[in-house]
Amino acid sequence: MSDIIQLLPDAIANQIAAGEVVQRPASALKEMLENAIDAGASKVQVIVKEAGKQLIQVIDNGRGMSATDARMSFERHATSKIRTSADLFAIRTFGFRGEALASIAAVAQVELKTRQADQELGTLIQIEGSEVKKQEPIATSPGTSVAMKNLFFNVPARRNFLKSNPVEMRHIVEEFQRVALSYSEIGFVLMQNDLEVFNLQPGKLSQRIVGLFGKNYQSNLVPCEELTPHLNVKGYIGKPECAKKTRGEQYFFVNNRYIKSNYLHHAVSTAFEGLIQNDQHPFYVLFLEIDPSHIDINVHPTKTEIKFEDERTVYAVIRSAVKQALGAHHVVPALDFSIDVNFTENWSKDPEKKAAVDREYSYKTFNTPEFKRSSASGWERLFEGNQPVSETPGDRQADSDDEQILTFKSKANAEADLPVLSRSPEEEATGTTFQVELNYIVAQMSTGLLIVDQQSAHERILYERYLRQLKLAQGPSQQCLFPPVVELSPGDFELVSGLMPELHSLGFMISEFGNNTVLVQGVPADVQLKNEKDLFEGLIEQFKNFKNELSLDKRENLARSLARKSSLKRGQKLNPQEMETLVGQLFACQNPNYGLSGNKTFVKLDLTSIHSFFGK
Repeated sequence: MSDIIQLLPDAIANQIAAGEVVQRPASALKEMLENAIDAGASKVQVIVKEAGKQLIQVIDNGRGMSATDARMSFERHATSKIRTSADLFAIRTFGFRGEALASIAAVAQVELKTRQADQELGTLIQIEGSEVKKQEPIATSPGTSVAMKNLFFNVPARRNFLKSNPVEMRHIVEEFQRVALSYSEIGFVLMQNDLEVFNLQPGKLSQRIVGLFGKNYQSNLVPCEELTPHLNVKGYIGKPECAKKTRGEQYFFVNNRYIKSNYLHHAVSTAFEGLIQNDQHPFYVLFLEIDPSHIDINVHPTKTEIKFEDERTVYAVIRSAVKQALGAHHVVPALDFSIDVNFTENWSKDPEKKAAVDREYSYKTFNTPEFKRSSASGWERLFEGNQPVSETPGDRQADSDDEQILTFKSKANAEADLPVLSRSPEEEATGTTFQVELNYIVAQMSTGLLIVDQQSAHERILYERYLRQLKLAQGPSQQCLFPPVVELSPGDFELVSGLMPELHSLGFMISEFGNNTVLVQGVPADVQLKNEKDLFEGLIEQFKNFKNELSLDKRENLARSLARKSSLKRGQKLNPQEMETLVGQLFACQNPNYGLSGNKTFVKLDLTSIHSFFGK
């Protein structure tokens, strides 16, 4: 039997390695930016075309390379960062594996131009699919320019898995932001299709945060610093009011290297306990300085995962630093006014808190209505009419004006000063519809009672309506009298650009307004929210939240997001006609039984169950 095990050719081995290192254009940009910073650059320019599928070029003014080093940089496991195994535990640079350029050259067309400051001529190298096509001297400026063209040109299957341009550009912006945050003393420029996205000048970390995320953060940053013999923590955290439901603006850097750690994120979240809601995530940019010998970054090819020698101590220091920063800047939790009702001036201005207080104390009193017939007290009237008495319809009609019901104080009748009015025979036959706690709709059926969760039901109705509009690409729109201008982060702007056709199908009239801003000229006609800016910003935030939690296609996610944002909320009062319309629309849905979160939208309480409550 012949031997079957053989060494793979270098080109195939490089393509396999590229599968781990270069997953999308943003992965290649990360490696190229890190090389530029390791080269000691003070200014880095990034040029992107077609979301990196056509071109990603990184130009720096670093040390440059000699002709031999330029050629060796494309070999696998060739690096200038380490020499011995001991160097792995003292790494201060970004790169050290020696796989980045080799992996990029295996799946793209790469052009490298480099020159050292003390040399008259530089070097030009062109590589396609790990094969060197050209190497020659060239006149170029000091530093290095790496241009990656036509990513995955020789691996069509991988190229087909790339997402749309806005999605890929959003990932590129995220990687750019991470590297730009880690070195605020370096100037960064990002150009997309000849348009300037970022132009960040060297400066302080706070200036870099404002330059990346917008001027809204200028007044919402709280400095955070904790110095210990084991670990130093520096950076900024956001005030509770700028917390969001979606993750994405949380940054940890260990020795200026961006990392992902749910464990350390939990340390920051617990420090914010009582200041933000449980489903919100605070903003923070925190730098951890620690002895490299106490960490291991050689865990994953992307180097975003890290192992600490003493993770519990790091957790405790971070939590303490954040709590101390919040306390030092007088960021304190809001008082729970439902516990102490003496703070009338505060809780009475907040409808939600007022509803909670009223609901908590509504059991303490009840109202007995004034009856026309004074011969019977209120409690005695509860049992009137229980004796079997024969009566004609005419007698019932004549006596109906005198029938009264004992009314307890609750949210179901808090708005009315008078007792519940008597009903006509027609109303008795059809039943009535009313609200309980401004949350549930109760309707009478021939077989019992129907209890509907008004928010879940309305979300289901709107979700199916918006889904139909997206499929038909037809949605009524109402123009805004004063179109608001919405300023977005570059990542959100790319997200909105990719959603433009779907937003128009829903009834939004959105147009680009330049410099990562959009003009909201119209909103869906059936949306009752008056603040168009809040509606649009909330829609994008909810879309990102669902995208992180659920695996949905773009249309379904957008329909869910708008339904969640524009639906009726708990605590909203409805008149009888609105309640009946809501119930009718719910049972016209294809799936009326469940809401968007999988919870039930209604419960039926039949007469048999009701009788069983009273032992009948």
